[in-house]
Amino acid sequence: MITPITDDDLKERKFQTIIKEYLTNENNYVESFNKNYDKHYAIDKECLFNFLELTQKNELKELNEIYGDNYRSKIIENLDKQLRIMGIIHILKHGYKDMGVKLKLAYFKPANNLNADQNKLYGQNIVSVTEELNYTQDKRIDLVIFLNGMPITTIEVKNPYTGQTYKNAIKQYKKTRFNTEKLFKFKERAIINFAMDEDQVYMTTQLKGEDTIFLPFNLGVGDGAGNPNVTGKLKTYYMWENILTKDSLLEIIGKFVYVQKQEHEVLDDNGDYKIITTEKTIFPRYHQLDCTRDILNHVIQNGSGQKYLIQHSAGSGKTNSITWLSHRLSSLHDKNDKVIFDGVIVVTDRKVLDKQLQDSIYQLEHKTGVVAKIDKDSNQLAKEIEKGTKIIISTIQKFPHVLKKLADTKGKKYAIVIDEAHSSTSGKNMMALKESLSLDEAIKIAEEEESQEIDSEDKINKELKNFTDQSNVSFFAYTATPKATTLRLFGTKSDDDNDDKYYPFHIYSMRQAIEEGFILDVLKNYMTYKMCYKVSKTIEEDPEFDKARATKSIMRYVTLHPCNISQKTEIIIEHFRNYTMKKIGGHAKAMLITPSRLHAVRYKLEFDKYIKEKGYDDLKTLVAFSGTVKDTNSLEYTESGMNEISQANLPVEFDKEESKILIVANKYQTGFDQPKLHTMYIDKKLFGVKAVQTLSRLNRIYPGKEDTFILDFVNEPEDIQRAFMPFYSMTTLNNDIDPNDIYTLENEIYAKQVINEEDVKKFTDLFYKDNLTNRGRALESNYINNSLKRIEKFTTEETIEFKNLAKKFINLYNLIIQIFALKDSDIHRLNIYLRYLLKKIEIENTGGVDLTNKVILEYYSLKKGKLDEIELRSSDGGIDIHISEGGTKGENPDLLSNIIKTLNDKFGTEFSDSEKLAVEQISNNLKSNEKLKLNATANDYELFRLAFDKSFEEGVVNEFSKNEIFYGKILKDNDFKNKLIDLLAMDIYRWFNKING
Repeated sequence: MITPITDDDLKERKFQTIIKEYLTNENNYVESFNKNYDKHYAIDKECLFNFLELTQKNELKELNEIYGDNYRSKIIENLDKQLRIMGIIHILKHGYKDMGVKLKLAYFKPANNLNADQNKLYGQNIVSVTEELNYTQDKRIDLVIFLNGMPITTIEVKNPYTGQTYKNAIKQYKKTRFNTEKLFKFKERAIINFAMDEDQVYMTTQLKGEDTIFLPFNLGVGDGAGNPNVTGKLKTYYMWENILTKDSLLEIIGKFVYVQKQEHEVLDDNGDYKIITTEKTIFPRYHQLDCTRDILNHVIQNGSGQKYLIQHSAGSGKTNSITWLSHRLSSLHDKNDKVIFDGVIVVTDRKVLDKQLQDSIYQLEHKTGVVAKIDKDSNQLAKEIEKGTKIIISTIQKFPHVLKKLADTKGKKYAIVIDEAHSSTSGKNMMALKESLSLDEAIKIAEEEESQEIDSEDKINKELKNFTDQSNVSFFAYTATPKATTLRLFGTKSDDDNDDKYYPFHIYSMRQAIEEGFILDVLKNYMTYKMCYKVSKTIEEDPEFDKARATKSIMRYVTLHPCNISQKTEIIIEHFRNYTMKKIGGHAKAMLITPSRLHAVRYKLEFDKYIKEKGYDDLKTLVAFSGTVKDTNSLEYTESGMNEISQANLPVEFDKEESKILIVANKYQTGFDQPKLHTMYIDKKLFGVKAVQTLSRLNRIYPGKEDTFILDFVNEPEDIQRAFMPFYSMTTLNNDIDPNDIYTLENEIYAKQVINEEDVKKFTDLFYKDNLTNRGRALESNYINNSLKRIEKFTTEETIEFKNLAKKFINLYNLIIQIFALKDSDIHRLNIYLRYLLKKIEIENTGGVDLTNKVILEYYSLKKGKLDEIELRSSDGGIDIHISEGGTKGENPDLLSNIIKTLNDKFGTEFSDSEKLAVEQISNNLKSNEKLKLNATANDYELFRLAFDKSFEEGVVNEFSKNEIFYGKILKDNDFKNKLIDLLAMDIYRWFNKING
């Protein structure tokens, strides 16, 4: 019987010991010990030779005869050499030769049960775990998992009852584990390193000191990040119960893990481009692993003829997911050990996918000819099908031929994997703009074309509806933004008879991708022109704001109404030069979305004219549109003619440093990945999925890219929000901003008496220095630590309140500086200081948001001698990641009395036991609120608070007659009310999660 690990276990024993015992007692692990570990070679020699004796006795005997009595040392020595050359993943998958003798270091599960010998060898793998491994000198690590003596997984485990979390484990890996140490050498030994506590898991495949990137390896909660409560278990139970089981671990290493090689163009010291090759170990993220396994299990149970819709957000790693699924489907057997599919056909328009499939599958199988690309005609497709090629890659345009050909293959079964179907990049009526048109006429024609346009997704759906015999074909469609017709065609019907909806088979939501840091929230800094106008008007006319050390806006929003292209051109270019151009260390780019091809042509002409008149020599624009456009001047324009490059070279040209703004007309709005895109200017009505796909061009992450910005001239925020809602349920847009609020927040922050203005000034003075000494770095740390010491005296609720206030300041600051140049040194300094302080609070504290590896430092330059004129070079901070509040254990049992005392102390009131009873009544009423309960168990604390505030006020109104003085104080005094809410909310949130977990 499997014994679950519970919260109570952690109070008595070491977390790592409990996990080790679970692995050995329930998962068929062998416990290994330090005495068997060779520090020099980072190999468990006893497990290695036990495995070799068990599975390859004859090979060992042969090597004994060659080397003599010293054969074990020689084997270890040669194995170490091969690991340095080939890498541990290759050696585990394919073995190696020693003096002509082939040695296998692992046996992986065969695709079927027909080969008894292979299945027996698979069962003889030795998976072992060592606790407190002394891996070098006096250094130890909590848990190390070995496969046949080879170290494959290290785990640093933290128990919150000792006051530490996974964040401390991450810090430990970064500061005390080095890639120069044998156990952690990239490619040579440990494949994956986990940082884990009872609530969350993070992973990395390569240690790089402070530059190490840890990724979340969590289940997700609803459509967000983190791990859900599970009755009677810890939140991270899935690690030892599912992921680290012997079968699971061997499957991951054998079927998922590989080393990816990528070529990149970089500028050398002479300014010339050169090609460099980088390597990284690909280990599946949890949602990729979970999705692939779920699909395979369903196929095994149900056979061919099924449809699967996988709705995975951008940033989800769809290319790898498609690679793994295609590879597994190509050799999948049913319960009777029969091959399910004769072949797999991948339908995609991504040029990189065929090469990546071939490269990765070669690493997984070590075979050539497994993958074939169809790049000629349908005859080529027929030949590959006849040859029995296991994986065939075809374009979306050839999809009808694929279906026709499969209809002719009687008795054979196929899997069709459809990569995200992007819209086409041009309208149908190319002749329309060869006539001279007005801009209004051009918009009408463009809108008509777009409404009649059948994009790739629609085309696939139409072809499938005409494909009658589908019993021998299964479809697997990947998309981030499925249309209703796609959901209806590929989705899974609800089991509920009253629910007539169709749902994706597997979801990795946009919200989860944002919270886990894989994409940016493009709506975080979304502004309409009306909003910018309102803010700028405030800045120019409000004398209060002038007194608050601000300067007037550089962009003349108030006097420059965007009624024509020339005026919008000035707005866009000046905004780009003054704000966007300084982002991402000066590498930021922008895209302008226009309503028609004629608009794109006019904008390109006007942009180039304005840039020339202003003498700007650091800004080049490109334009993208299809066909030929004839303007009123009788001149004809084409994309390649205006750019003076071929259409095919435009993505490469736009990636170059001098190319800054891309003007598009129904092109590059979908399926275009340029991670340096930071800002989007929108001069076109956007609707539904197209709006999401267009704005999502900005969401890719890039080193130094912390935020994005959208300036929309024509759309309403509510319409954009409505478009995003089906794919990200918690999307919010802020359409009401007052720049003066930044000073209100500044005062509130200092009023908390956490931060000393002198510390801020001294810290930022050091921050601005180019060459900081070791003593300077130490002083920097001291100035941050001064604030940390004051926070140590705070309660959990007070700490959360301060953090939320700091984040609110940073978010508002980031939004304001997108609109105008706020040359206020005090605000700039506080913003920088708060970012560093928040980073330390998040790492040191046990609860709250994880900013590890998501906060990237800001870079500013001071004009010498003028601290009041700080020029913003870049604002590269971190995304707010709402994962888990965590909290501390062992609250005061008489919480309600403490609440009354806190209120009395803070507000000079004299409430007593009768008010305690009033608070208790409110608390009990809220704890019986089912909607609030559902909200608490499905969301993180900050989202729960949104629902809590409303429920709290309703409770006060309902109880008003029972204690009019106390409840009247709540209703009249907002500060008093907010403080009481702060004190109650966390307690009730924990209570709900405790009784449900």
